[in-house]
Amino acid sequence: MCEVFISADPESYASRTRSVRLHGVVTSIRLENLYWDVLTEIGERDGMAVVALIEKLYDELVAARGEVGNFASFLRVSALRYMALQAHDRIPMDNAVPIRSLDPRAVLHALPSHWALPPPAASGTVVALRRKG
Repeated sequence: MCEVFISADPESYASRTRSVRLHGVVTSIRLENLYWDVLTEIGERDGMAVVALIEKLYDELVAARGEVGNFASFLRVSALRYMALQAHDRIPMDNAVPIRSLDPRAVLHALPSHWALPPPAASGTVVALRRKG
């Protein structure tokens, strides 16, 4: 089993820091090279450089949640989610198909519960969130 993982090129798990400008503020993001490669692939599918993709993800995250939290972790999860959605035939392996052309409802339909936010509660309803151990 371990050979599948330990045979990875050490360069893929070496970290690299990139400086990006998010609305005029320069910030540094440190990720492993494999994550940078996956984020680059995602951006290229929609004709964006990786920095433009990161800016778009940042803006949409702020718009949806009002805050960012640990943005580097969010980018890692985004890369893993992309690959998992490809593995589950939700996102085509054909990189010529832009992500923006996909129907998000179809991509996200019936995902395992731990892959998505819980559905919004009805007005006045209290929702208890469970944490997976």
